[in-house]
Amino acid sequence: MTVRVQTQDFDTGFEINLLRNARKDTGAVVSFIGQVRDLNEGDSVSQLTLEHYPGMTEKALEAIVSQAQSRWDIFDAVVIHRVGTLQPTDQIVLVAVSSAHRGEAFKACEFIMDYLKTEAPFWKKEVTNQGERWIEAKLTDDDARERWLES
Repeated sequence: MTVRVQTQDFDTGFEINLLRNARKDTGAVVSFIGQVRDLNEGDSVSQLTLEHYPGMTEKALEAIVSQAQSRWDIFDAVVIHRVGTLQPTDQIVLVAVSSAHRGEAFKACEFIMDYLKTEAPFWKKEVTNQGERWIEAKLTDDDARERWLES
């Protein structure tokens, strides 16, 4: 398991290749890359600042990955989340999961991302044409997390 919170960008190809080549029995690597949008809630976004609690955030991410490992037969997972000031199209997050089969990897990757959005302590502030604003949690993110409680 690799969990990193960092200011610098990451190389998705490098990270995915590490997972892909770690084991000869890897049959699937599934990944999600999140990036800064230039539009949110109808306003142009020129900048996004992400804040976190060092130590606490990494522990929360590790706990989420551990939950995924206990639910699905996956080999490994990588979660890299950026903090600091970002611009539209900058990468924010990478979640990548390796497994013998695609179904397990898809489910685990989606689970990790859904829980990351609701359980990891990150705070986001946008700069828009209307000024600065903190981004509130979305009900759709809570709904995405809740569906895993049923399965």
